[in-house]
Amino acid sequence: MAKKDYDALAKFVLDHVGGTENVVSLRHCVTRLRFKLKDESRADTEALKNHEWIIDVIQKGGQYQVVIGNDVEDAFDAVMKLGKFAGSASDVSDVNDNEGKSAFDRIVDMISAILTPTIPLLAGCGIIKGLLAFCAAMKWLDPTSGFAQILSAAGDSLFYFFPIFLGYTSAEKFGMNKLLGMAIGATLVHPTIVGLKAAEPLFTLFEGTPIATNVTTTFLGIPVLMVSYTSSVMPIIAATFFGARVEKFFKKIVPDVVKMFVVPAATLSITVVLTLLLVGPVVTWVSQLIAAGITAVQQFSPVLTGVLVGGLWQVLVVFGLHHAFTPIALNSLMVQGYENLTCYMAAVPFTTMAVVLAVYLRTKDKKLKSVALPAAISSFFGVSEPSIYGVTLPLKRPFAFTLVSSAVGGAILGFFGCMRYTQGGLGFFNIPAFINPASPELDMTFYGVFVALGVAMLMGFLLTFFFGVPSSATAQNIADATSDVDAVDTVKQEIFVAPVAGSVVALENVDDEVFASGSVGKGVAVKPSEGTIVAPADGEVSMLFKTGHAVGITTASGAELLIHVGIDTVQLNGRGFRKLVNAGDKVTQGQPLIEFDRSLLAAEGYDDTVIFLVSNSASFQDVVRSQEPSAATDRELLAVLV
Repeated sequence: MAKKDYDALAKFVLDHVGGTENVVSLRHCVTRLRFKLKDESRADTEALKNHEWIIDVIQKGGQYQVVIGNDVEDAFDAVMKLGKFAGSASDVSDVNDNEGKSAFDRIVDMISAILTPTIPLLAGCGIIKGLLAFCAAMKWLDPTSGFAQILSAAGDSLFYFFPIFLGYTSAEKFGMNKLLGMAIGATLVHPTIVGLKAAEPLFTLFEGTPIATNVTTTFLGIPVLMVSYTSSVMPIIAATFFGARVEKFFKKIVPDVVKMFVVPAATLSITVVLTLLLVGPVVTWVSQLIAAGITAVQQFSPVLTGVLVGGLWQVLVVFGLHHAFTPIALNSLMVQGYENLTCYMAAVPFTTMAVVLAVYLRTKDKKLKSVALPAAISSFFGVSEPSIYGVTLPLKRPFAFTLVSSAVGGAILGFFGCMRYTQGGLGFFNIPAFINPASPELDMTFYGVFVALGVAMLMGFLLTFFFGVPSSATAQNIADATSDVDAVDTVKQEIFVAPVAGSVVALENVDDEVFASGSVGKGVAVKPSEGTIVAPADGEVSMLFKTGHAVGITTASGAELLIHVGIDTVQLNGRGFRKLVNAGDKVTQGQPLIEFDRSLLAAEGYDDTVIFLVSNSASFQDVVRSQEPSAATDRELLAVLV
């Protein structure tokens, strides 16, 4: 592939998302440009998908996501420059981003927007600190040397002055003067404020509790509760949130002739005073209680905590909920000096790499190989999205084996009491973060990381290699199939009736790009004329979503049938659906499985098209469908050739 011209890519992207004027906001994550567009219908999705440097386009959760890959930051910079978005906060964020979102989603989005710009630098500083600690532990470096102290200062810079950096990004998010946000953060870590924290206390509030706070001075006779703001996270976010509203107020009432200097002076003074007197202490107490609560849960059962975090991490990634853990982890690091929650996902990227390598070695499919190898390398460095969306999730079993193996890895991390002492890098670069810089001695809390990684990787690789890849994708089975191609009289089939009556719709015409692409499996769709889903064949209920909108059945031939009612109906959280069976039940052809309220789906604006497919299509010679325009629950609709 030719060297990427990011300026040309930026122009192509902006032209095909509807132009600069159609962009409400733009952010990026590890692999994607995340647009908020005024009108998504103006975007040319097909053209974007067909561009050689764009992996995919995903429209989800009100975001128009252009998947670029590992070099997304270069593309982001080029788009920001071409679109001239860098000039004001309103160009990269907008209050309309919150329309239609729950309070939880709004909080996660807000904190993610504030913390995400700092993550690369956080990782970089963490790597410096972790490598220095590792070299000191191995006796390769004298920590008192000038070399070590200078690099240590570089590694500590972001962590100590974190409120200044977050003051900038918070101000950008809240539409405040960014330099004013930095000034608020700088005040909180000013030597005078730090000195007051260390002064002789006049008295102590909440003594003997996790939120014990000294009062060392007063402001106009009001006691000042002195908490530590260096390396803190939440106080500056709360202060800037409040300060943005103070600034907005003064901009309205201050005459234009003096607005330029009066507004910053008034905003800074009022925000800093109220932060030190009230906002800062209250938010710090909440942060300390959260950290204490997490520690209590972890101490109750480190192994169970490891199982849950390690095993569920990629599920959280798929649904975008992992961002909610970033502020919790950072809060623990800043309050306690370590964190023992998200550290339990350390085995996840390595397990993913091992699983994808097993797929690469096992399959003969050239396209899958071309996706799997670079995805495995990407996972080694902590970027697992190409592996998840390109390999493990479409194949299903490798994804499940990744979860199980990562849960075992998390349990081992919990057993050895492993914890992170800094915000390290991703994947391989995360390992040095498990060394305590204050006491760089290597014990089982560090060596246990390698035990966890090794066990999880080996387990994931073996499970996937022997049980996770469809048999028809292996070299031996392909050879068998091609050598017996003329023996058509030995071909067998299993026939499935329609799971619901209605009009037949070709799968490629379904209004869902994942199903329509066939990446989940071959099959067909039905526009239903009734509200009952029945079993299309005898078999066992292998999967039943708790929301009741989807059910899986495994048949005698090993076909894994998926019946999915409606498009995006998972968002109804079970409303309008009634489950008539349970996972593990044996069912017979025609037996009712799910009842759904078609009128409710229509009232809520959901497409009620029923997707019916064979999710392990690659395990069969072919999947064929009836050419009849209508479907009935007593007539053939699909068949697999065994």
